[in-house]
Amino acid sequence: MNIAVILAGGSGSRIGESTPKQFLKVCGKTLLEYCIDVFEHHAKIDRIVIVVREDYIKEVQSLIDRNNYKKTHSVLPGGKERYESSMSALSSCESDDDVLLFHDCARPLVSHRIISDCIQSMEHYDAVTVATNTTDTIYISNNSGEISSIPPRSTLLNAQTPQCFRAHTIRSAYKHAQQDPSFQPTDDCSVVFRYLPEVPIQIVVGDPTNIKITYKEDLETMRRILEARNKGKNDRNVLK
Repeated sequence: MNIAVILAGGSGSRIGESTPKQFLKVCGKTLLEYCIDVFEHHAKIDRIVIVVREDYIKEVQSLIDRNNYKKTHSVLPGGKERYESSMSALSSCESDDDVLLFHDCARPLVSHRIISDCIQSMEHYDAVTVATNTTDTIYISNNSGEISSIPPRSTLLNAQTPQCFRAHTIRSAYKHAQQDPSFQPTDDCSVVFRYLPEVPIQIVVGDPTNIKITYKEDLETMRRILEARNKGKNDRNVLK
């Protein structure tokens, strides 16, 4: 099966709201609803698993019921760290051959095209991620806060999600990681890259609109993107 894992366990403290950002509304819907919607209505997604803070499980279940979502299989408690939430979802996976698409709820505008490209790439790879070309020059600094090197921009990419894996691949990577006392993951891809270096990670082309909601200003950017999308749909309907 193709299982979408929506990681919605963060507190969203940097956005400056008392409510976790996954429950903030933009154009009448929460960020979590936008995430569920896109996977719910994608023909190749068989199941959705949502990982959330334990004290919000009932609220998420209520949201699922209100929207009559059919693909949501379970709502699981997350951990303090992102990788703990990923492992929570992994523990609910029944088959080693299942494809897991780990997606950050903070990226509510992921497209059907990105999801389709990820699933297609998983026919040939055991690990796939999404990224876009970096447009900024990147500096690498030393301990004194001075530039130590400037890598060529053509080799640099900005990571997005989903990050996708065969269940046996990501399970094996975490098994090795937990035996490492210096284990400090940043995301699921970094775990596979470090602990299963023999596994190639294919890169799917992302989209600039697949933005990450981190600060309050990002909510306004999301609103503008949604308004532009709706205008484009209305214009096409008029032409018909």
